[in-house]
Amino acid sequence: MSKRTVLLLLACLLGFSPLANATWYEVTGYSALLKSKSDARTRALEDALFQAIKFSGGDISSVIRLRPYLAEERKNYQFSGNDVREINIVDVRTSTKAVTVTARVSIHKTAKACHNTQYRKSLVISHFGIVHPQHAALGGIFRFGDDFTTLLQRQFDKQSQSFVVSKVSDVAISPGNPSVNTMIAEDNDAQYLITGAITDMTATLDERIFRRDGVNRQLAVSIDVIDGKSGDVIYQNSYRDIAAWPFENTSKVDTKTARFWTSSYGEMARRMSRNIMLDLESSLSCRATSPEVIAFNGEYGQINVGRIHGVKVGDQLQLWHNASFVDQFGSHRKQYRKSEMTLTVTRVYDHSSEISVMPAELARSIQIGDLVTKQVN
Repeated sequence: MSKRTVLLLLACLLGFSPLANATWYEVTGYSALLKSKSDARTRALEDALFQAIKFSGGDISSVIRLRPYLAEERKNYQFSGNDVREINIVDVRTSTKAVTVTARVSIHKTAKACHNTQYRKSLVISHFGIVHPQHAALGGIFRFGDDFTTLLQRQFDKQSQSFVVSKVSDVAISPGNPSVNTMIAEDNDAQYLITGAITDMTATLDERIFRRDGVNRQLAVSIDVIDGKSGDVIYQNSYRDIAAWPFENTSKVDTKTARFWTSSYGEMARRMSRNIMLDLESSLSCRATSPEVIAFNGEYGQINVGRIHGVKVGDQLQLWHNASFVDQFGSHRKQYRKSEMTLTVTRVYDHSSEISVMPAELARSIQIGDLVTKQVN
């Protein structure tokens, strides 16, 4: 039976000058052992790095940028131009089932990182279907697609710095139907839509000479990210991994239980969902968040972002007037003009916030659909 990830998050200053503004974190990461000890070591180190950055409040998209270097088996790693400045390997332990890596990570947080300067972007996720249902026959895991969707939703809600899921949609989202996509996004105040599919869950026999034969099982997932304003696909990716299938071939497996999600296969699926989240953090986190004015009356109004997006009472906002126009060829063009007024958040709800306007005499120019952006000192 697989073990849960062992994490020791011990923040400690190791004699560094305050001017360095770097803090050391000692973390233990975990990976199940399947392909090779080297591969498992890399995954365990990546797990430790992610936990250290997340705990420190640094930019978690750094994991994607540093991933290629972690495959080098070294005792010390040094980086520049990144939140992560140094990694020292303290201990590596290998068993027949897993590898754990204890590392000290030096992190220098950047105040201007995108997740600090913008509100979280709203997502709508559609249910991930199993393209070939016969692949789910082993273990009878025909509902795995729904459970993977829920797993991905929780990954964004609990771990993401730049995104939050506003809804898991029962309506099918198709990359080839942009008009429907924009309607779904508008109905849910979503900036992006995510649709995906599970394309492979086939199993292969792992023949062993001195032990009972085991079963390894694939997991392949494809995703499309759609812009909620245009309805067009702006990001695509596919993921594939393999893990031991530790259950009896004739048993029916409940994919909602801890027994499944703490197994080697369940842990691999959780790692894949985290990789999806990290890739979007790396690719889309610095795209501008687009909150809109949804109501206005006199000097006070309302915008469609709230507590779950990171809005706080007292936040200062910049207003951008919607000045869209039709060009000489009849095409609709988007254009926004920066206003001189400042909006202040006066009350925050889960999904929306109330605002006031300064100077008040400019308030009459505000229109429904104008955009706001977070001001950063």
